[in-house]
Amino acid sequence: MNNKDRTTKNHLSRETSPYLLQHQFNPVDWYPWGQEAFKKSRETNKPILLSIGYSSCHWCHVMAHESFENIRIANLMNDYFINIKVDREERPDVDSVYMTFTQALTGQGGWPMTIFLTPELKPFYAGTYYPPNDSHGRPGFPRLLKAISTAWNDEQENILHSANKITSQIQESVLKKLPESSIPLTPTSLSDSFQTFKDSYDEVNGGFGNSPKFPSPTNLEFLLTHGSHQNSQNETKSATSMVLTTLRKMWNGGIYDHLAGGFSRYSVDEKWLIPHFEKMLYDNAQLIKLYTHAYQITKDMFYKEITTETIEYLLTDLYGENGAFFASQDADSEGIEGKFFVWTSDEFNTIFDENDSRIAKIFYDVTKEGNFFDPHNPELKGRSVLSRKYEIATLAPQLELTVEELNIKQEKIKDTLLKERNKRIAPKIDNKILTSWNGLMLAALAETGRIFDDPYYIEIAEKNVTFFQDNMWKNNRFFHTYKDNKASVDGLLEDYTFFTLGLIELYKATGNNKHIEWAKQIFEQTINLFHDDENGAFFDTPQDGENFVLRQKSITDSPTPSGNGSAAIAAIYLSRYFNKIEWEILAKEVINITLNNTHQINYGISTVLQSVEFLLAPRKEISITGKKVLRNNFERKLAEYFLPNITIAVGDNNTYLPIENTSITTDIATAYICSDFICQLPARSLSEFTRQLDDLTYI
Repeated sequence: MNNKDRTTKNHLSRETSPYLLQHQFNPVDWYPWGQEAFKKSRETNKPILLSIGYSSCHWCHVMAHESFENIRIANLMNDYFINIKVDREERPDVDSVYMTFTQALTGQGGWPMTIFLTPELKPFYAGTYYPPNDSHGRPGFPRLLKAISTAWNDEQENILHSANKITSQIQESVLKKLPESSIPLTPTSLSDSFQTFKDSYDEVNGGFGNSPKFPSPTNLEFLLTHGSHQNSQNETKSATSMVLTTLRKMWNGGIYDHLAGGFSRYSVDEKWLIPHFEKMLYDNAQLIKLYTHAYQITKDMFYKEITTETIEYLLTDLYGENGAFFASQDADSEGIEGKFFVWTSDEFNTIFDENDSRIAKIFYDVTKEGNFFDPHNPELKGRSVLSRKYEIATLAPQLELTVEELNIKQEKIKDTLLKERNKRIAPKIDNKILTSWNGLMLAALAETGRIFDDPYYIEIAEKNVTFFQDNMWKNNRFFHTYKDNKASVDGLLEDYTFFTLGLIELYKATGNNKHIEWAKQIFEQTINLFHDDENGAFFDTPQDGENFVLRQKSITDSPTPSGNGSAAIAAIYLSRYFNKIEWEILAKEVINITLNNTHQINYGISTVLQSVEFLLAPRKEISITGKKVLRNNFERKLAEYFLPNITIAVGDNNTYLPIENTSITTDIATAYICSDFICQLPARSLSEFTRQLDDLTYI
């Protein structure tokens, strides 16, 4: 029986998460995470089967179809376990705790995540995807269910002992304390990290390592920051050139949607060609900033075009009328991965005349054989993911066209394909709203609006802030998620820190004091709710939040920046805006704990490394005062420069940098470039300001 044929709902029908609601008609007696399920487990002495996934996860859909919609397997689950389904995006706190256990028990992690817990919520067995039958060295899910149940009934005392021991060991391993003595911060530490990236850099395809390849924006952002004081973008393996090449190669491949814009989650190959097709707000928000920074550095319109296309995609498909952005777009449509996005050679022949079909196929590398194969639907053959194998300037002579002629033809072909694709059944949108991911998007819109001088982007950012003030900030606290006009789940560290950084960017873009003041208010509450006063750094969950078997401090980046790394960057900015030296000390705590616990610089701490770059760079501030209409040319000139480690303050009467001898008049625009509180002569002409900007150097 298919889900669609069922009328009986399980306990998930009361939820708002689109992912949980996808499972409300499963024959599995799913519960949401909460006391009702925990109590049922204790009363029946049944272990808990915890399944964690998210709505745009392809393999989550596969396991749901193969197992959770299968009545025979569902009956085993219902007979042997209390079954809990969690949306990892709605409850990243739950996901983080049990991902830590899964990685410790199995050496790997991923989604769907499948964990077996005691009634006290302590794990004793974990894995990810399980097929419905034994295959490829994996036990079939029914076999696993029976084995776990038998072990629980026959060896429960040993399992409980093992679960207690595992929990104690991992609790000890995640306890992060300040080292007895501070680890000295030197440029050598950052050079070592850069060398790690350099050693694994793929010179042919961009990116790092082999397949699968993830964009990993935090790594690329660190490298751009590290390379900002080196004039070396043309060197093959400089920090900057590795990023610029990677950004181009990603666009060449199928990970980028060449019709509507936006990036998929990752590619399964080393060439960025074949993606898993889900599109996430957090990836695209971070990549918007990266491509914007690449444009600042190179002045190459290519990077600006990709930025604006990606924003346009998000505004078209992931933007709500209330001013907030939705979480993601699914990989599947009509139950088939990528069906919405791929094309056949015959389709091109039907859509275009013979000549345009030939050009379109060459342009997007569409072949009769295709490049995309789905093992779950082997009958679907000859399908191609669109990519851009050739530059227009290279391709035009081969097609006996001028560059201008090919550009015009390409735009017509692209528009035609997009119109045809929009006739298809589109992948579903997960329309829940997450504070943390919207914070990333807020920062991206604000900075891009400032750099591109686009008031529309600033307007959208302002509307986003208004939504969160009105709906997600109550009693000086953030909620994490919003759906169906309801805010829920206590805000987490990432909600507070990502949104704080977004507000800082919006202040720099507008000079509106209310944004930096709210950022300060949020950060003060971040300290109250999350800071570990005894051992340093910040917990992921608030001090009065749910009592998990682990209370963690995330120092490593996931697809999103780490909460502690983001807190460190926010602390440095705000310490300088408000002259709060004690906040910079908080950043140093995070850095010392991170370096002490990672033992070596590696890929996973790039956000913290950005804060190290900030602290090591000579302290510099730029202040622009005067009425908006007067200071606009100064702000436009400043926007041309990529200056990641400089604190920028703008406003009619700028009071947010403790700089001596700054003018208080608003009748003329005045710019100050300052080092360690000592300013150069005020710049009241654009030429003088430009000269001072050009003289800015990093040690």
